[in-house]
Amino acid sequence: MSILMYPIGTEKAITEISKDNMITYVVDLDSTKYEIKKEFEKQFNVKVDKVRVINTPKNKKHAFIKLKKEFNASDVAMKLKLV
Repeated sequence: MSILMYPIGTEKAITEISKDNMITYVVDLDSTKYEIKKEFEKQFNVKVDKVRVINTPKNKKHAFIKLKKEFNASDVAMKLKLV
């Protein structure tokens, strides 16, 4: 099973793309921040600055993946067809 399940395309998540250079993803419940970072970097050929995770009440895990300044989250969002 893949660590990265699917991106979140809510209005707030779309705003974070341009404002904070951040992509929001639903990830595997057992995945660690390090695993999420490595998988995202490999899949999208970018460098990740920081990963924050939260467990939701609906038994899901959301990862907030902030990219390094030299990479643009909007480019990744276009590949994912979020914008």
